[in-house]
Amino acid sequence: MSKKNRSGIIYSTNPDFQYESDRQAEAETLPPAQQNLKIWLVKLGGNKVVTSVRGFIGSEADLAELGKQLKTACGAGGSTKDEEILIQGDHRDKVLTWLTGKGYKARKAGG
Repeated sequence: MSKKNRSGIIYSTNPDFQYESDRQAEAETLPPAQQNLKIWLVKLGGNKVVTSVRGFIGSEADLAELGKQLKTACGAGGSTKDEEILIQGDHRDKVLTWLTGKGYKARKAGG
């Protein structure tokens, strides 16, 4: 079965038919002062912890660029997926100071 969701339409006799995309248009990236980011500490199995930055509003490319800059600032690996930035290890303080230094509204969240 195809990975593309075509809403169950297999064939159309209409020559002007266009498939409708289920994807939503990417949101425009807000300026740093309007971003409301939350920094979480997520505990994974095997005594591993990950710093998670959530709440970014913008395009996937801008999210990936911000994630790359945060990983470089912390000196750690990580990834960006599902509209959040994951950084390996407990780097909440570094991430908070870096984000506020760049003008983002950020705060620690969770216990």
